[in-house]
Amino acid sequence: MKNRLALFSVGMAMFSMFFGAGNVVFPLIVGQITTDKNFWALLGLCITAVGVPFTGLFAMTLYNGDYREFFSRLGKWPGFVIALIIMGLIGPFGAIPRCIALSYSTTKMFFGSISIIPFSICACIAIFLTTIKKNRIMDVVGWILTPFFLLSIGLIVCVGIFSNPGHIQPSAYSMTDSFIYGLKSGYNTMDLLGSFFFCAVVIQALKNVSLQNGRLNQALLLKNGLVASLIGAALLAAVYIGMSYVASLHSSNLGDVPADVLLGTIALQVLGPYAGITTCLAVIMACLTTAIALAAVFSEFISNDVTQNRVSYKMALILTLVVTFFVSTLEFSGIVRILAPCVQVLYPALLILSMVNIAYKVWGYDRVKFPVVGAFSLSLLFSI
Repeated sequence: MKNRLALFSVGMAMFSMFFGAGNVVFPLIVGQITTDKNFWALLGLCITAVGVPFTGLFAMTLYNGDYREFFSRLGKWPGFVIALIIMGLIGPFGAIPRCIALSYSTTKMFFGSISIIPFSICACIAIFLTTIKKNRIMDVVGWILTPFFLLSIGLIVCVGIFSNPGHIQPSAYSMTDSFIYGLKSGYNTMDLLGSFFFCAVVIQALKNVSLQNGRLNQALLLKNGLVASLIGAALLAAVYIGMSYVASLHSSNLGDVPADVLLGTIALQVLGPYAGITTCLAVIMACLTTAIALAAVFSEFISNDVTQNRVSYKMALILTLVVTFFVSTLEFSGIVRILAPCVQVLYPALLILSMVNIAYKVWGYDRVKFPVVGAFSLSLLFSI
């Protein structure tokens, strides 16, 4: 019983690691666009936004969360370059400015015509002050924010289902088109990229529940990693399904509402102005909290791995936030337009890398370069 509770706790940690405000936006878009074909779109979304990142996370548990060993199977320098590209995408060239841009869009709903430039400057300063001090504010915010945000999402889903207009606007998409749309939309969560670098957070907990007679049992670690991953995946899928379903039910009232204000619009429609504003404030805090964590991880990577400590953590953080500021001025839609083709090309190759690395650890399958390069070449060909 104790081990089951421990595994559930690890599964919750995996869920919390992936879950952020940005992960709500893309399921909402899927529901808004596919409406009455939402079921088929959700099948595609759950494959790429749940199944794929947890495959990567499970693969990383077999490598003890060591992304250097994981990527080095492609070769020392190819592995380092891939890690650098991924870090850039989840760092100042992608996920961090996207968090700021989403916070800006949500703030603008309630505070009028505020400009992105002063907002982004303030956000970057806040991230810098919070991250450079390395105090416990992240833990405090996490303990307060995550339950509150989840309760808000649950409230939106429950009230939204029972207060739906009663008519779902027909989608122009076919079942096949809806499935493909959901499949591609799942890439935009970028959770697979994050799974490679945040796995170390849960590795020690998995090891603690995989001990037998005081020694680590590798077979038990494999089993427990799989069970915990299934728990986290189920929780994440439930959130995606609930939010996407509510968006499809209310699609007739959403019209051409931009993606970055979908959650705020639905919250206001479903919960009213006061509860809606509270929920949106939680979204803003969740975005900035995620940005703080990503900024710290990327800065440490630049300082320790890229420059071999020749650049201090503080200087790396400053450079990270300078780049973040300029990218964030593209706003949410502009950042997504840049990121979408990048992740659609990278995802298949990274999924194949995860699968062959699992096969290597479990069955001794040692081929890696040919399948990964082949998957990358095909995805690049189809994206042109």
